[in-house]
Amino acid sequence: MLTEITTSRFNPQVDPGLHVWGWEIPVYLFLGGLVAGMMILTGYFLLTGRHRDPRSACHRLPGLGIALLSAGMLALFLDLEHKLFVWRLYTTFRLASPMSWGAWILLLVYPVLLASLLLGLPRTLGDRVPRLAGIARIAEELRERPGLVRAVAIAGMALGGLLGIYTGILLSALGARPLWNSALLGPLFLVSGLSSAAAFSHLVAREPEEQDFLARADNGFLIAELALLGLFFIGLLSSTRVHIEAADLLLGGPYTAVFWVFVVGLGAAVPLFLQVLAVRHRIHHSPVIPVLVIAGGIALRFVLVYAGQLSHWSPV
Repeated sequence: MLTEITTSRFNPQVDPGLHVWGWEIPVYLFLGGLVAGMMILTGYFLLTGRHRDPRSACHRLPGLGIALLSAGMLALFLDLEHKLFVWRLYTTFRLASPMSWGAWILLLVYPVLLASLLLGLPRTLGDRVPRLAGIARIAEELRERPGLVRAVAIAGMALGGLLGIYTGILLSALGARPLWNSALLGPLFLVSGLSSAAAFSHLVAREPEEQDFLARADNGFLIAELALLGLFFIGLLSSTRVHIEAADLLLGGPYTAVFWVFVVGLGAAVPLFLQVLAVRHRIHHSPVIPVLVIAGGIALRFVLVYAGQLSHWSPV
């Protein structure tokens, strides 16, 4: 998949026969970042003891994370050119390959998500479903050991951070695309994933106190995301001519309206303004706000992936 699009002179407008990323990669990048943010938030809730409250959102996030990450990996699998050889990612590890790192990070994420899921199982599960009594006992033993709970929380936050940054490095490692050629894509995608995860968690949270905390956290993530976007453009505009031309795709080019309306405006600035009012109790919390944030996170991936494939180095 990577070798077919990393040639430095590839231009999809000139070479339409070469492989071009479609909807699968943006969906994979978004879901990977979303799950990464959910793991970090779940780890924080575990460290602060929120898992002791059976109504906490942290009990629902791991199961949803497994489902969402599996959907993202399915999207990635659909994009692979040679699907029957996907197993080779686990037999040949390349230190400089983001795909090699990503494959193993994704493999390690599942056990941590499962351990987090066990911590949230109802204590009466064994009584209600006798066939699951063994799983219920394991979950109870895990809950009774604070050291193991802490280890699960730290592992989840660490792997979540690696997964979120990896989704950006997957693009920035492709130097043939000037728009992607920025070290800020890793932190940008991580913060965007945290913002989407806070918004998603806000939708599933039941406690007003927890909703308020998630809204406040999301405000911080949105501010950081806007700051990183500003630094991203500064880096492009202060670099070479091809990087300036790549930035022009979003600053007057074909993706300008989509980027500024759906990513910056409706996806970040408007939700930030409304959530500031919500946490100050000027207005009520509304599910519309987190939906806008999630839509903005999806739009960010689609715009950067599609616009990045149009950016290219001028042929000799």
